[in-house]
Amino acid sequence: MLDDIDRRLLRLLQADPALGVPELAKLAGMTPARVTRRVEHLREAGVLQGSQIVIDWAVLGYSVAVSLRITLDKTVARAFDDFLAAARLVPEVIEIQTFLGRVDVRLSLIARDLQDYQRIYRQDVLTLPHMADIEALMTVASVKADESLPL
Repeated sequence: MLDDIDRRLLRLLQADPALGVPELAKLAGMTPARVTRRVEHLREAGVLQGSQIVIDWAVLGYSVAVSLRITLDKTVARAFDDFLAAARLVPEVIEIQTFLGRVDVRLSLIARDLQDYQRIYRQDVLTLPHMADIEALMTVASVKADESLPL
């Protein structure tokens, strides 16, 4: 599916997603028109799905990060749907993942400090529907947060 030129363009974009077509073309040794066609093809194929801005939450005053592992009450038919809809409404929840196994859902949330986390936990998290069990893991350090592929 990907040829060497596609992989080269993807490596360059992974290293610097803000590269414009002229810079990307120069680094790839290609013409801007050819790069534009290749990048459009990668978008149409679903390989490239956009670009993201990464926010350093700590710089904005959110010094606490917590991962909540939640097991839902699977005897309720709409447990997943109801839970996910409610969890999406909690502003401090920055990521929601679902799993197969004992843990059904993982929520990543941020808080300004421990007191703020306690408020979010009591007011927003514990009121989420259909929870059977919950485990909180506070982040001490982020050792690796790289989503680059070895292309």
